[in-house]
Amino acid sequence: MSNSVILRAAGPRFKVALLMLTGSLGFALAAGAVTVDNDVPSLTVRYDSQALTTDSGVQQLYRRILVAAKQVCPEESIRGLGANARVEACRAQAVAHAIQHIGNTRLATLYATSSKSG
Repeated sequence: MSNSVILRAAGPRFKVALLMLTGSLGFALAAGAVTVDNDVPSLTVRYDSQALTTDSGVQQLYRRILVAAKQVCPEESIRGLGANARVEACRAQAVAHAIQHIGNTRLATLYATSSKSG
């Protein structure tokens, strides 16, 4: 059976933070371009629920979720400790939400073990 999970960036706060970092928030607000809605980057990861019955299938899906999180929460053009922390927080939230949405015990265990070890 084929399923999917949608990974999303951290939401409007992340979008506004990115605009602030790039210095375009004032212009965007004046132009009416900033909206506080669910218009955030997202990516659908499709998977076969039967694959989650094996360790290799769980590991493969987990790697795909991590890759998708990097795509929906990309590196910022302005580097800095705060910027890096926001990107990592966005990715962590996207991964955690995906794992929770899938609701597979093996995947949740792998996530818990991996997130503790770095």
